[in-house]
Amino acid sequence: MAERVAIVLAAGISSRMNTQMPKVLHEVCGRPMLAYVLDTCRQMDVKKIYVVVGFGVEQVRERFSEASDIIWVQQKEQRGTAHAVLCCKEHLRDFEGETLILCGDGPLIRASTLRTLIEKHEAGQSAVTLATSILDDPTGYGRIIRDAYGNIQGIVEDADCPSEQRAIKEVNPSYYLFNNKVLFEAAERVKPDNVKKEYYLTDALSLIIATGHKVVAVTAVRPEEAVGVNSRAELTEANKIMQHRIQRELMDNGVTIVDPDNTWIDIRAQIGQDTVIEPFTYIHGEVKIGCGCRVGPFAYLRNGTALEDDVVLGVFTEIKNSTLGRGGRARHHSYIGDATVGQNVNIGAGSITANFDGDKVNRTIIGNNCYIGSGAVLISPLELKDDSHISAGTVVSQEDINKFGRGPQKD
Repeated sequence: MAERVAIVLAAGISSRMNTQMPKVLHEVCGRPMLAYVLDTCRQMDVKKIYVVVGFGVEQVRERFSEASDIIWVQQKEQRGTAHAVLCCKEHLRDFEGETLILCGDGPLIRASTLRTLIEKHEAGQSAVTLATSILDDPTGYGRIIRDAYGNIQGIVEDADCPSEQRAIKEVNPSYYLFNNKVLFEAAERVKPDNVKKEYYLTDALSLIIATGHKVVAVTAVRPEEAVGVNSRAELTEANKIMQHRIQRELMDNGVTIVDPDNTWIDIRAQIGQDTVIEPFTYIHGEVKIGCGCRVGPFAYLRNGTALEDDVVLGVFTEIKNSTLGRGGRARHHSYIGDATVGQNVNIGAGSITANFDGDKVNRTIIGNNCYIGSGAVLISPLELKDDSHISAGTVVSQEDINKFGRGPQKD
């Protein structure tokens, strides 16, 4: 098997997004678009990932600063995809293996599709293999041109298509695998002979075919995977598709989602078997939910939250950066922020942890088997020992605890 690297094209501005943020940093279900593409590359056992950046280069690099396998390549002028690839030439001029080329704004990519692409490439011993898609509405995509025998003859970009080619439904979603030497020899010969006056990577394919090299196109990309994000509307569509994937995987793993269309779950969330997610629940960030829990309706779980097994988090309850121990109950209208809550704790309706003192965020610690009455306000920093009982409507501070021991007691 040949050694493999990846080039990810992530330099575009995307004026249609109407944004000051680099397009590839816009999030799909809690993660930047670019993160999905990078993770899929890693599953393909690539040795290095060359990310071509342009607009907002510092923002992109900062967001992925912890990634040790990325080599950043700057495209100072956005002059097309072939030009972006040529920006990597100094790094890859002597590389003898395969180069995978993908777009950073394609978050719906699947590893299984790339495996099909790679298998086809290696079995056919081709110079280039690309994965194509069949779309009912191919508007905006480059069309795949084949001869009478089904052999690929080239790709014509949407803006350059004559009327007869616009009817072609097989399109190029930009999944490529090149012999690296062939790639750069062809990319250097590309001319900007098109409506946009840009250097198209797709034109390199025609040049490669003309020199007698084998080019193969395999129809392997599902229509949903072909969705690239170039507008806010397309970003919304990508979020919907990804959300469907997330929820389907959770349900396959034993989670009940009562009303998927009215539930939102971050891709980073982990949810255990036999947990029930009620309608209008919003789970955002790195959240862990154990087995046999019930969450919602109208619950909001924020980053850093962990629910152990058999926890009930009910209607209009918000929890942030907190842990609830096994058997915990917070059924109604509560806010739990920056707290560590022990096992078998009941938090009454309307009770809250007051975690911000106007200067800094403080932490609340609640022991096992505690009872927090309705409407209680726990002023952090605060520690309640095991078996504490806080009466309804009580405002509790650490000073009170120090004075009364376990806190104000039940009459």
